[in-house]
Amino acid sequence: MLPWIQLDRATIPGDGDELRLKSRGSEFSIMLGSTELMNSRLSGSEEALATLAYERIAGRKNACMLIGGLGMGFTLRAALGVLPDDARVVVAELVPAVVEWARGPMAELHKGTLDDPRVEIHIGDVGGLIRSKSTAYDAILLDVDNGPDGLTRPSNDSLYNHTGLRAAKAALRANGVLAVWSSAPDSAFTRRLREVGFATDEVNVRANGKRGGARHVLWMATKR
Repeated sequence: MLPWIQLDRATIPGDGDELRLKSRGSEFSIMLGSTELMNSRLSGSEEALATLAYERIAGRKNACMLIGGLGMGFTLRAALGVLPDDARVVVAELVPAVVEWARGPMAELHKGTLDDPRVEIHIGDVGGLIRSKSTAYDAILLDVDNGPDGLTRPSNDSLYNHTGLRAAKAALRANGVLAVWSSAPDSAFTRRLREVGFATDEVNVRANGKRGGARHVLWMATKR
């Protein structure tokens, strides 16, 4: 078996923790310490995050989608595959190196999506972007941690508490959807979504789509 090779490392702004990009042949992995945040062989649930969110806003003119976390680009690619030409996608990525990796060693994975005219890349905290906007987005997709807690950095907890969820709701247009990816269920998060006033569906999906894999959870929370 081919060995893993570390290609690069990058400090997460604000807390000093480090992401590491590794490869093994054509396979890529992004690590935080000993935790694998994402792997290029597993894309099904990240793609479903985009397609299921789009189903809830399909037919809207000039739709605007905010994606928190570029990662390996699976969610962005899936979004561009279903969104019409008049749509706009804002991708907020906190770590500048992740965008550099998308244009460099992982360019084949991203397949030119960063150059799509519908795409705007925002280098910075998705939470700050959410808090700065009102009724700006038809969908907000969050895949910046391994679930609704601040894994990659503690300050991300503010995305998932009552205050953060109210900010997301305010940033959504009428009947907009907040979609959140998780590696595991979290009943407390489901309860918080409903307490804030979202109509909430909890969807179980496979890590690798129809090919199976671990079960992941997607929350589809609609602004009522």
